[in-house]
Order: sequence, then C-alpha cells, then structure tokens
Amino acid sequence: MKKQFQQLSIYGVGQIFNLVTPLIVVPYLVLVCGVENYGKISIGMAVSFFLMVFIDYGTDISAVKDISVQRNNPSQLKSIIATTLGAKAILFLVTTALFSGLIATVPFFHQEYLLFYLGIPILLGQLVNPTGILQGLEHFTSITVMTIVSKLLYVLLIFTCIQSTSDYIYVNLFWGIANTVAYSILLVYSLKKHHIVRSDFQMSAIKHLLHSNFSLFSSQLFVSLQMYAPVVFLGYFGSNFWAGQYRIVEQILVIFKTYLLLFFNFVYPRICYLVETNRPEAFRYWRTFNGLNFVFIAGAMVVLFTCASWVVGFFTPTHRDTIAELLQIGIGIPLLMAVSVPLKQLVLGFGCQREYTRITLFVVLLTLIILAMVIPFYQVKGVLYVLLVAELLTAILFYLFLKERLKRI
Repeated sequence: MKKQFQQLSIYGVGQIFNLVTPLIVVPYLVLVCGVENYGKISIGMAVSFFLMVFIDYGTDISAVKDISVQRNNPSQLKSIIATTLGAKAILFLVTTALFSGLIATVPFFHQEYLLFYLGIPILLGQLVNPTGILQGLEHFTSITVMTIVSKLLYVLLIFTCIQSTSDYIYVNLFWGIANTVAYSILLVYSLKKHHIVRSDFQMSAIKHLLHSNFSLFSSQLFVSLQMYAPVVFLGYFGSNFWAGQYRIVEQILVIFKTYLLLFFNFVYPRICYLVETNRPEAFRYWRTFNGLNFVFIAGAMVVLFTCASWVVGFFTPTHRDTIAELLQIGIGIPLLMAVSVPLKQLVLGFGCQREYTRITLFVVLLTLIILAMVIPFYQVKGVLYVLLVAELLTAILFYLFLKERLKRI
C-alpha cells in the first residue's frame, strides 16, 4: 500500500499540470479570441476528442488490462503492444481520411474548415500516445514526465503564437503538436525497450483485436458522445456563444472530471490485477482509494459552489452572474462521477464488458435524444440538468448490476 501511495504521489504531480494548464490558458484565450471564438475552438476540440475514440478502439481499457495481467510474460507483452499499435495506425489512417472528406463536404464543418483541418494533429498525437502501455506496467513516473513536457510546450505555443482574434484556428493545432512531440519520445523508448520490430505486427492478431474489441469500442464511442456532444449540439442547434458559455463552465468542471478519469487510470490496472489474483484484496483496495477520493471531491464541490462567482470571474469578466449560476448547477456532475467511475472500475475489472456496453448505450442514447429536444428551449441550463440525470442514472444501473456480485466477495 505504501508503494501505491508513492506512485499516486508521482502520478499526481503530472496531473497537477493537467489541471492547472486550463487555468492558465483558457482566460487568455477568452480574452484574446472572445467567448464566441472560444466556442468554436471548443467545438473543434470536442470533434477531435470524439474521433480519438475511433483510433483507440477500446484499447485504452483492454490493452491496459491485458498488459497489467501479462506484465511478467515478455512474449505476450510484446505481442499485445505491437498488435495495439498496429490497429491504432490503421484506424488513424481511415479516420483521418473520412474526417477530411466530411470537412470538405458537410457545411457545418466546411464553414470552419481550417479550424477542423488543423485539429487533425490531435489524432496523430493519440496514435503515438503510449499512456496505455505505461499504465498497464504502472510506470507512472514516465507518464508524469510526458505529461509535464506536453503541457509546458502547449502553454508556450499558446502564449507565443496566439496574439489576435483570428488566431483561434491554431489553438487545437498547438495541442496536437505538443502531445505528438512528447508522446513520440516515450513511444520510441517503449518500442526499443520491448524489442518490438516490424515482424511483430501480425495482421491476423490486429483483425482479431478489431473484432474482439468492437463491443468495448461501441461503449466508449457512446461515452465519448455523451462527453463531447453537448458543446457541438449547442453550436449546431443554438449558437457559438452558447457553446462558449457552456465550455467555460465545463472547463472549470473538467478539472475535476479529468482528475476523476485520471484517478480511474491509476487505480484500474491494480484492480484488474488483483481481481485475477485476490478478489477480497481487490475490493479493499477499491474501497480505500475511491472512498478517500469521494471525500476529496465532495469537499472541493462545496468550496466551488461557494466561490462560483469568483471562479467564473477568473475565466471571463463578462456574463459573470449567468455563468456562475450555470456552474452551481453543474457542480453535481463531478460529485456523481465520483460514484459512477469507481463502479465502472468494478464492472470492467470483473470482465463484464458486454453489460457495461449495454448500460452505457442505453444511457447515452437517451441523453442525446433529450439534449436535442431541450437545447432550443432551455439552452445551456437544460444541457447541465440532462447531464446530471444521465450521470445519476449511470451510477444506479452500475450499482444494480454489481449488487449481487459484491455480496459474494
């Protein structure tokens, strides 16, 4: 347990950079580019982040679990890494080609074609992202170094190159460049360390991965839709200004949402390993870490609710009261995520990917339908209420599925 807390501390240093970077960058972007253009930036980034799911194809979960379990088997480890990278390379080429076609032909994308084309390097960064390999092996020091390098480079590019309103089209490009540079260094190191060569990339293994991961990919696809569709829907059914308002609120909340997802990434490999070797110990480990984490998130949300107006003022001086009210509504989302994300760890740790997919698919489809209905009438406030209900429903369904299994531990 002491070693785990040490690793968490090291991992936490890198995540501080993940959490602090938006606090540095977003106020500057809103000041220089304006709320409306910041809404455009957010829509472009949301689309790129959504497309990243096609490149990962569920390997951000399956590969982590497989690598964690096979960490002491060099030949299996080598095969998993090579197959994962090979699949991601093929999916990157297909996704990039199709998205380029959409930009050229669909009016919603074509009217801001430079913004969307310049977001493609974000996809390249995800292709060379070795985080899944490092998570499975629990090499959190390497992840921390990579995170710090990428975020420092991104901040440097933003403050050096974004000088006028029209520069908003380059923001997502700089995100992609920063990640690609940092990730590539560690990816090359990982390939050399595990002696991976061209002959290790077997098409038969890649085809098997694409087939076996389809269910998990589908669930991740719908989770991603739930995460990134709101800002795109607000821009499509409403205005870029609404999207900008929502994104300011989300950017504050995403500090905690990102923390929760990164905490998931830290705890998940160990849970997968313990589930295979010692289930009572797995549950104790899960309960200890996630219980402390919930207390931290609950306290942070109380502080954020109290200081909502001041926090919003840090990001933008305009429409401060309106956005602060929206923030106070949205505070419930990270709090509910602090319950649903740990339950997700157990569902996937027990290998119940099909059930996870069914629950996720149901919740996300319901959420998207309701979002499209409420946005024209209730705008940003309606989006936040829908997302609150969706997160609560997810937690309830996960718990009901796990209830009998937890009794048998």
